[in-house]
Amino acid sequence: MTEENQPHKIPVGISSCLLGERVRYDGGHKGHSYISQTLGEYFQFSAFCPEMAIGLGVPRKPIRLQKKDNKEIHCVEINDQDHDYTGQLQDCADKQQHWQRKLCGYILKKDSPSCGMERVKVWDEVMPSREGVGVFAGRMMENLPWLPVEEEGRLGDAVLRENFIQRVFAMRRWHQLESEGITVGSLVDFHARHKLILMSRDQVLYRELGRFVADTNKDNLQENIGEYLLRFMSLMKIRATRKNHVNVLQHIQGYLKNHLDGDDKQEMVQTIDKYRQGQLPLIVPITLLNHHFRKFPNEYISNSFYMDPYPEELCLQNAI
Repeated sequence: MTEENQPHKIPVGISSCLLGERVRYDGGHKGHSYISQTLGEYFQFSAFCPEMAIGLGVPRKPIRLQKKDNKEIHCVEINDQDHDYTGQLQDCADKQQHWQRKLCGYILKKDSPSCGMERVKVWDEVMPSREGVGVFAGRMMENLPWLPVEEEGRLGDAVLRENFIQRVFAMRRWHQLESEGITVGSLVDFHARHKLILMSRDQVLYRELGRFVADTNKDNLQENIGEYLLRFMSLMKIRATRKNHVNVLQHIQGYLKNHLDGDDKQEMVQTIDKYRQGQLPLIVPITLLNHHFRKFPNEYISNSFYMDPYPEELCLQNAI
């Protein structure tokens, strides 16, 4: 594992080849400029290659996922299935938990038999099917089910990119909450500040989680913390929809109903409707709402992470 010592940045794990490290089987890399340059401004990357960690050198014979006679999927050397690395890669993932638990996210190499998050080729006697998960990645996600995980290929999708980065920032806020010591009051506040973000995902699940928080007290706090994190991050993983964003924007607009004149109200309604129709990106109605709340402050809205979920320099809301 390699990492930069930049404590002000958010700790995120990453497959080493994506940072340009020549650790692939052929001695190459898969350096990704958006990850290293743009996200690198905010993320402190901890690079790790499980294939190197278990002793496979560079160059090395390639490996793949193979479905055996018992239908179990194993990670084996392409030309010699007796060289089976499944157990070593699983053990490797188990041994990394001490530093992975401190992370706020992880970016994996797509299609990799060790690091692929989904749709990795699995070979059988006929032809490969894209049904597999990299062995190391699969065990890591089992060990840390709350951790935001994404593949570099999927970061090209604006909605998935925004969703992942928003989860990473939310995970950092959770770690900060843990470091201060979670109380019933701080959990309620954390949930309230994420309310609008959660509503943009799924309003039914948001209400269910809200009832869970409301039922949390000093007696059951410790046992509820872990369950809350799992449910919170599972809800955060759901992709926000344009329809749900419109509902949230209209909800926020309601806090201005006694402050705006007729023209400003009409402009707000039209802006939200143009976003609904796909004529404007999300940043436009949010910017207009923030403009009005600067003149008519509201503590609840100003505390909501929906209005300011991450640094504006990332420009994520310009594309959704």
